[in-house]
Amino acid sequence: MDEALEAAELVAESELEGVVVWLLRVVGLLAIAAGLGLWLFTETGLLVLPALLIVVGVVLVAAPSVLLALAELA
Repeated sequence: MDEALEAAELVAESELEGVVVWLLRVVGLLAIAAGLGLWLFTETGLLVLPALLIVVGVVLVAAPSVLLALAELA
């Protein structure tokens, strides 16, 4: 956990903060789209993989800005 906070602090101090946040958001949106696509276009109902992709996508969309804000406060 300390390594993740150090990496977030390094990104927060650099000028690439906005680029990293938007890159993670785009990856999160792609994960959500992939999860929804797997869920909607297969006939087996709600599977573990699509649900996991959707949850990871939501976390990637929301977490970068929160993590970087916490790193700036610390």
